[in-house]
Amino acid sequence: MRNILRSALMLSAAAFGSAPASAQSVLPAGTVKNIVLVHGAFVDETSWNGVASILTAKGYKVTAVKNPLTSLADDVAATNAALDAQDGPAVLVGHSWGGVVIGEAGENAKVSALVYVSAFAPEKGESVSALAKGGPATEGVKAIRPDAKGYLTIDPAVFPSAVAGDLPKEIGEHLAAHQMPINHTAFDDAAQVAAWHSKPSWYVLSSKDMLLDPHAQTFFADRMKAKVTTVAGSHSSLASHAEEVAAVIESAAAAK
Repeated sequence: MRNILRSALMLSAAAFGSAPASAQSVLPAGTVKNIVLVHGAFVDETSWNGVASILTAKGYKVTAVKNPLTSLADDVAATNAALDAQDGPAVLVGHSWGGVVIGEAGENAKVSALVYVSAFAPEKGESVSALAKGGPATEGVKAIRPDAKGYLTIDPAVFPSAVAGDLPKEIGEHLAAHQMPINHTAFDDAAQVAAWHSKPSWYVLSSKDMLLDPHAQTFFADRMKAKVTTVAGSHSSLASHAEEVAAVIESAAAAK
């Protein structure tokens, strides 16, 4: 799983390759240099490899949190541990389910800004399960399946098209076969905090998302009064549109 997004599966080195140390540059004065990335359900922290490579090459210090996906509280604890280890302020970024996590962990004093990428952004008291009932189920949501222990994955036959439709087929199939299950109780956990009320927020909206409905993304972004960037990407836009996502994170890092 560690090498999924940087393996030789037809993706460009620009999006997924590791930049040499000589490519790194000095950030402008006043820029928040620390970036903490929080992954979503069904994948691991390597889903951020492309974005992390771009930002690292520009001189940012990037930390990708490894969520246990066992509960909301556990994922928030892992994210807070990463934030506490930073040597100064940090931009906190969440993809998909990771948006719920950063809404909680975003109250950490080290967080200067929040960036949501095709992500849930619940209000205090809302859960993913409750929000999902607010509209018709997408192709991806319909394909979520529980195992005998209550951990959820997406039907591997549906995953490539519903989650990674703008990535090479081989990558979608590999991701589908190596999913990271999430405890179903996490989706039932109500948010205790909505840090976007107190922290400036940015939102990358994926207009071709077949897992998290773009209309729901628009609702979240509008409610937060977030600065919105729309990309014509799937739910995997953090990979397929890594340059645009990295640029939004840079904007948040440079904000005064």
